Amino acid sequence: MISQHIKALSIQIRLSGLSFCILNRSNHTIEWLNHVELQKKATPFELLNDIKKVIASHPRFEYAFETITCIYQNELSCLVPKEVFDESHLADYLKFNAKILKTDYISFDELTLNNCFNVYVPLINVNNYIFETFGSFTYKHSSTILIESILQSVSKFTDDKIYININASTFEIVYIIQQELILYNTFEYQSHEDFIYYTLFTIEQLKLDPETIKVVLSGAIDKASNLYAILFKYIRFVDFNHSSHKFSFADDIPNSKHHDFILLNSFN
Repeated sequence: MISQHIKALSIQIRLSGLSFCILNRSNHTIEWLNHVELQKKATPFELLNDIKKVIASHPRFEYAFETITCIYQNELSCLVPKEVFDESHLADYLKFNAKILKTDYISFDELTLNNCFNVYVPLINVNNYIFETFGSFTYKHSSTILIESILQSVSKFTDDKIYININASTFEIVYIIQQELILYNTFEYQSHEDFIYYTLFTIEQLKLDPETIKVVLSGAIDKASNLYAILFKYIRFVDFNHSSHKFSFADDIPNSKHHDFILLNSFN
């Protein structure tokens, strides 16, 4: 393997696509960022083949990576308070709000800032391939990174805010009051009307006022998008998340601090 500087690799895996990111830790520069969007939801077998194709076609993966992280982004997750968490009951936590199979492998992350565990289903076939190809690595659920990154960025003096992270066909909502997580949920959408419906419904259920609550955006959204336009139509205070990372970007990578929020914060 080629060894130049200290490099880290993160791979974000969702049923509708893949993202690959390489960080050069020696100069704090994002050297490579690649997105693969799929035409339809893939099976675990199809996802593995797509990952193999990308890794086989790019010489960048011949580097000796100091760290490798796989990020699973799916709806098969559940937050469990530490006080009631029991590792022998992982399937029980998930079966009430997600469709799982008896053959599914279930794992969990610890969210130390929130004193809870995130129970979820990773893809064991992908894990096996990554280990066989690169050696030791870590894996997490995307919501673990999203929630902890937001919690790290707020203080007890921060105003109440709703954070929305947007993907191609799903989005996550996080509501925090004074460093305490009040709500995390994920929604699937097909149109900007779906997006605003679920957003306003969540605000209503939280008994918040669209005229006063501050909404912070990250992910696949810009001011020119239909999602932003309809959100700004109904909510007065809308801003983009100014990520705390200090990375530079290679010349061929657009430098947008709120895009790829989860992927970039996986290096922290």
